[in-house]
Amino acid sequence: MSHIETAPERSLSPRYVPRTARFRRYVGSYALASLGTTVLWGAVLTVLLPLQVQQIVAGEIFTGADAGVNLQALTDLQAQVTAGSHSPSAEESRLLELLSRYDARRAVDLSLVTSVGVFVTMLIQPIVGMLSDRTRSRFGRRTPWIVGGIVVGAALTTLMPIVPTIALLVIAWSIVQSAVNTATGPLGATVADRVPGERIGLVSAVTGLISYVGIIIGSVIAGSLFAAMGLAVYYPIALILVLPAISFVFISRDRSSQEMTVPRLRFRTAAAAYIAGLRDHDYRWAWMSKVLFFLCYGMATIYSIYMLQSYVRPGLSAEQAAQVAPIIQFAALPGTLIAMYVGGVLSDRLKRRKPFVVVACILMAASFLVPLLWPALPALFIQAIIGGLGLGTFIVVDQALFIDVLPDRAAAGRDLGLATAAGNLGQAIGPVVAGAVVAILGGQYIGIWALAVVVVLAAGAAVFPIKSVR
Repeated sequence: MSHIETAPERSLSPRYVPRTARFRRYVGSYALASLGTTVLWGAVLTVLLPLQVQQIVAGEIFTGADAGVNLQALTDLQAQVTAGSHSPSAEESRLLELLSRYDARRAVDLSLVTSVGVFVTMLIQPIVGMLSDRTRSRFGRRTPWIVGGIVVGAALTTLMPIVPTIALLVIAWSIVQSAVNTATGPLGATVADRVPGERIGLVSAVTGLISYVGIIIGSVIAGSLFAAMGLAVYYPIALILVLPAISFVFISRDRSSQEMTVPRLRFRTAAAAYIAGLRDHDYRWAWMSKVLFFLCYGMATIYSIYMLQSYVRPGLSAEQAAQVAPIIQFAALPGTLIAMYVGGVLSDRLKRRKPFVVVACILMAASFLVPLLWPALPALFIQAIIGGLGLGTFIVVDQALFIDVLPDRAAAGRDLGLATAAGNLGQAIGPVVAGAVVAILGGQYIGIWALAVVVVLAAGAAVFPIKSVR
C-alpha cells in the first residue's frame, strides 16, 4: 500500500493513508506542535498573566506606607467582617476599601489584557486562513505561516517580563497572541489537507489529548517555577513554543505549491473570509455553539488564580494559588483524556456528533453549579473534574463537527480559521462579561458561575438546528 495517496495536482498537500509510517509521523509531529502552543496558553493565561496583572495593579493601589500590606491577611479580615465575626477599625475599613478597589480593578484589567488580543486575533485569523489556502511556495501552502507565526510569537514572548504597565501589557500580549494564532490556524488546516475523512475524529482525539496535556504542563511549569524565577518563566515557555513547531515542518514536509493556480485576490474575496462560512446554515449554527461554549469557558477560567485567593474560604496567598491552580487542572486530566479519546472514537464509529456536543454542555453546566453552591477549595477540584469531562468531549467532537459541515473543502483554511475565530470570540467576550460581573458585584465572583450555567446550556441547544450532521 502506498504511504501517500496521489493527488491530482502536485501543488496539493499529500493525503496520508492510515496505519502507515508517514501517517503516524504526521500525527505525532502535529500533536507535538499543538503541544507547544498549548503549553504557552496554559502557562500564560492560567498563571503568568494573572500574577503579572496583579503585581501591576497592587503597585498602583497599595502605595506609600500601604505598599507592604499583607493581601492574604487583608482578604481573611474581609471574610471575618462579611461573616459578622469582626468589627473593623477605621484603619481596617480604609484598607478594606483599598482591597475592594484592588479586587475589582485586577479583574477588569485581566479581562482587558486577555480579551483585546483575542479580538485582534479573531479579526486576522480568517484572512490568514484564506491566504494560507492561496500561498505558493516551495515549502507548501501552510509552512511559511506556521514558521513565521511561531518564531515571531516566541521572540515576543521573551519580552513579556519587562512590560511595566497594563496598557503596554495589552499591546504586547495582543501581538503575541496574533502571531501564534497566525501559525495555529494553518497548522490545524493540515488535518483537513492530509487526513482522510474517516480518521479525522481519531486524529482530533489524539491531538486533543496532547493539547490538553499541554495546558496542564504549561500551568505546572509556570506555577512551580514562579516562586523561584518570577516572570522569567516566560523564557523557557518561549523555547517550548518554538521547537516542536519547527520540528513539524521538517518531519511532515508539505509539497511545493509554487505551481498551484489561484485566482487574483480581490478585496471582496478578502472580506468574504469573515462571513463566507456563516452563509451556510449548518456551519453558522456550529459556529454559534462554539462561541457560546468558549464564552462560558472563558468566564469560568479567567479568574482561577484570583478565586483561589478571594473566593474560596480560607483564601490562599498568590504563591500558594500559583501552585494549587495547576494541581486543580491536573486533577481533571484523567477524565478529560478519557472523554477526548472516547468522544472522538465513538463519534466516528456512530457517525454522530450532535449528541456528544449536547452531553458536553450538560456536564459543563453541572460542574459550574458546584462552586456556585459551595465556595470552597474542594468545590473547585470537583468543578474541574466534571468540567474536564465536558471540555474533553466538546473540543474533540467540535473539531470533527466543523470539518463535517465545511461549506467548501477547497477553502478549508479559510473556514477552519473562521471556526477558530469562534472560539477566540467566545474567549474574548467571556473575560469581558466576567469582569463586568465582578465589577458590578464589588469584587465578588459568585455571579460568574450562575451566568456560565445559562450560557453553556445555550451552547448545547445551538447544535439542534444542524441538519447535515446527526
